[in-house]
Amino acid sequence: SSDVCSSDLFGILSLIILVADIYALYHVITSTASTLSKILWVLGILILPVIGFIVWLIAGPRSKGAHV
Repeated sequence: SSDVCSSDLFGILSLIILVADIYALYHVITSTASTLSKILWVLGILILPVIGFIVWLIAGPRSKGAHV
């Protein structure tokens, strides 16, 4: 039924978002940014997972030598 397909899709999308956010959080924490900057980035990614990840991709701090 369509209910099963939509719940499967939601689960897959949720997993992708979780993995992307963990990736972003790792790079923020291991970056050379200031402690305050790291705290603000982590809060932004945790509070707004999708938007926070997209903003981090565009403007966020990266760990040394990391390229997407």
